[in-house]
Amino acid sequence: MTMLRRFLLIAVSSCMLLPSLAKGDEAGVNETHMGFPGGKCYLYRLLLTDKHGTPYSLSHPEDYLSGKAIQRRNKQGLATDSTDLPHTPAYLRRINAVDGVKIVSKSKWNNTVVVRLVNENSLETLTALPFVKDAIKVFTAPDTIKASARLIVQNDLALRGSPDNHYGVAKENINMVNGRSLHEMGYKGRGITIAIFDGGFMNADRIPALRNVNIKGTHDFVAFATDDIFKESEHGTKVLSTMATNLPGKFVGTAPEADFWLFRTEDTYTESLAEEDYWAAAAEYADSIGVDIISSSLGFQDFDDKSTSHTYAELDGDHALISRTASLLASKGIVHVNSAGNDGIGTWKKINFPADARNILAVGSVNMSRVNSSFSSVGPSQDGRVKPDIMALGSATAVINGRGVVSNDMGTSFAAPIISGLVACLWQSAPTKTALEVMDAIRKSADNYDTPNNIFGYGIPDFLKAYTLLNDNR
Repeated sequence: MTMLRRFLLIAVSSCMLLPSLAKGDEAGVNETHMGFPGGKCYLYRLLLTDKHGTPYSLSHPEDYLSGKAIQRRNKQGLATDSTDLPHTPAYLRRINAVDGVKIVSKSKWNNTVVVRLVNENSLETLTALPFVKDAIKVFTAPDTIKASARLIVQNDLALRGSPDNHYGVAKENINMVNGRSLHEMGYKGRGITIAIFDGGFMNADRIPALRNVNIKGTHDFVAFATDDIFKESEHGTKVLSTMATNLPGKFVGTAPEADFWLFRTEDTYTESLAEEDYWAAAAEYADSIGVDIISSSLGFQDFDDKSTSHTYAELDGDHALISRTASLLASKGIVHVNSAGNDGIGTWKKINFPADARNILAVGSVNMSRVNSSFSSVGPSQDGRVKPDIMALGSATAVINGRGVVSNDMGTSFAAPIISGLVACLWQSAPTKTALEVMDAIRKSADNYDTPNNIFGYGIPDFLKAYTLLNDNR
């Protein structure tokens, strides 16, 4: 079970100022079933041996990275390396030439490809290729899935203005971490690009409160891509709203002037290892187009095929493909913020993957009293690193749901984007700093930095203090 599904089990939609959507109504949206797109199939992750014969060169990154991506790396003194080189085209052609096989996802950092097979008999031909080192089954198609449909959008938030409170119902989201101080200095995320990885962004293109959000583009990385990410899960819409909403006196997010890319990496209808491959592909694409921050409120450990589920021993930031990928992001100049997980009251208890990754900010949840939420996953990583890294308000967080209605929802899923938005504001204030320096300042600003533990990590950050730490060392 991914963290997104676990969030659905613990989420509370207690409306602030409007009647909340009844559970029956919300469930009814997806009650219709349909055959699996394209029929029965299997996905395998192929591990390739090398990149011999690639026409790409480390001396010409402009052939596979955007100017913005190169500028981001140059500014932080980061060089391209062999992981950045695209796959050998000849290898990809030979794989696609196998009868009944199609490449549906790729990761150049891990030198892997995911292939769709209509018949597993093709696997023998694939594994016989001299450049294929191994093959791992990551997905088996179910017979049917639920059909998705759009929710009906409310035309107005119907909130009364609050002239004495610029942030409206979202004031506690930002107040707990002292992010308002950055906004008051003029740092609201302008010029910083955030990519959101999620399972869908229900009606984010139609909700009036999100009409002025700076959405630069969208992409669906799931192998069986939807024709419209805006009719999929509302979880991503809620995440987006915590950062991007800009309705003074009603609801203001933590980065209202940032730019956003919306990526669907989560298949909400099944749980499989393939979703880690989709996530990795999205991370590499985000890097290539010059994204500065990745905000991911997803986490994995338990899959439909129990034989592929993760174990505690794998929580080392390197074992799982998704964590290995996340651990590389800072070396590409990207700050990655990930929710810690909602397993605190479950049997797993621990952080999810990729919250175990190195050089990221894994965010746990606290309530209004600054006490850890019972559902918030705990650390440490298997190799003893402090996890979660920091904490923010996750029970309950003000969000805007897929109907365009303000509600209070619970989960580390919403604590994480509160932080992501303020990372953008902080980095705007000190654009010459590296991803590692930005994350280090945020950890050092937290109220438990001197005595970190496996419940609170380094604690609740203070973004004014982080600003001082970062800018005093210019």
